Amino acid sequence: MKFVIEHLDNELYEWCLIEYKHISEIVDKNNLIFTNIKNNNDIKTLENQRFSGHQKSKGFFSELKMYGDIFEKSFSELNLGNACVLSQYADKTLASEDKNKFEYFLFGGILGDNPAKRRTNEVINKLKKSNVKFEERNLGDKQMSTDAAVYVAKNILDGRKLNDFKFVDEIEIEINENESVTLPFRYVVEGNKLVINKKLVDYIRNKKEF
Repeated sequence: MKFVIEHLDNELYEWCLIEYKHISEIVDKNNLIFTNIKNNNDIKTLENQRFSGHQKSKGFFSELKMYGDIFEKSFSELNLGNACVLSQYADKTLASEDKNKFEYFLFGGILGDNPAKRRTNEVINKLKKSNVKFEERNLGDKQMSTDAAVYVAKNILDGRKLNDFKFVDEIEIEINENESVTLPFRYVVEGNKLVINKKLVDYIRNKKEF
């Protein structure tokens, strides 16, 4: 059982990297694959290239390699096997028995928009064109952060049900006594404690503008 993050943004933003590291901690790097990691040069030469105009790609991509396997190609081009695409618009909800049905659980790696732009459809459309065997499942009808979605999916595949989870549909992160940032995504609450990467909270608090 492998978890796949199909990266859908044009760049590998620091926010994404923080979430991707958290995902690696959730599922273990040996069970995690990143696909569609694009650059002007192929992945073997990325370490010598500039990235994002302010950091070397070596810093980002060598770190990403520590979190899981990386492919420049889209999942639809890799012929890896039958997949389950997680989408909030799917008719059927993910269940624990799905771990015996699918080899790969595929998530769209995006920063997210509000309202959602349904960008996971990019992944679905590629799969349809490539004739890759896949089905869709939902984790409820609300948009989650990528790491929250993986956390819920992993727990469901390990035996929990979606109804077992407590959620909040947006969170507010206090920057200082006068400012705060609202994240309009669904997050998990376990034992009255929010499941969120502390490094992401620190990143948001230290970021000068959004």
